[in-house]
Amino acid sequence: MKRRLFIASSIAAALAGCAPIGTALNDNPGFHHFLGLEGSLDAALMGNLPGLAREYSLADISKHFPVDSLPTPMTSTYRSLLEHDFRNYTLSVVGAVERPLRLSLAQLQRMPQQRQITRHDCVEGWSAIGAWTGVPLRRILQLARPRREARYAIFRCMDSDDQGMPYYESLDMAQAYQPQTLLALQLNGEPIRPDHGAPVRLRVPTQLGYKSAKWVREIEVLGSFTHLYGGKGGYWEDQGYEWYAGI
Repeated sequence: MKRRLFIASSIAAALAGCAPIGTALNDNPGFHHFLGLEGSLDAALMGNLPGLAREYSLADISKHFPVDSLPTPMTSTYRSLLEHDFRNYTLSVVGAVERPLRLSLAQLQRMPQQRQITRHDCVEGWSAIGAWTGVPLRRILQLARPRREARYAIFRCMDSDDQGMPYYESLDMAQAYQPQTLLALQLNGEPIRPDHGAPVRLRVPTQLGYKSAKWVREIEVLGSFTHLYGGKGGYWEDQGYEWYAGI
């Protein structure tokens, strides 16, 4: 690990321009391809093995949990789901899996649930602690049985920006199988509200908040995400944010 840290810090310094080689490396597309365009420098060099986020007590839960995202979906499909208490909601798991899934909200609710009290850190500078309850993502993937070529889980959501670009996110398999990564159904003991991502949102406590995609409708397992939208693995990543947003 110390050797990896040394290599990571040395190359990071070079890329930052702290040595003459930095400019050459930074301007070399081949070098960046070697590091892996689908992940950050940290993820490529450190092996991208996520640890565990700190868990808190009930007394630590924030009284107010801000909302900071694209607007709550206003499509006829989402309004209909909301009007019927999401009884018609279906989560699809497709792609490079041996057993594609279609799971209703009731089915998700009947699965073994996990609760975590973790801190949500927004890239804009605020943090809030909440009690999240839901189905571990690894349980869903175990049921779907990803094929050998599977490398990423892509989360397709029901929200979009004012240009019609849909929100999406991605995790590699190590992050997806991390024991705290949830498909969250509740926040602080209540069903997740529409503005917080009802009925199902991703919860990734080891990374910045934009990785915890809201209003998830489909999980697609793929070998690569470079052909999707801007090719960087997420809505905000396509606009320059880091793909691996570890805290």
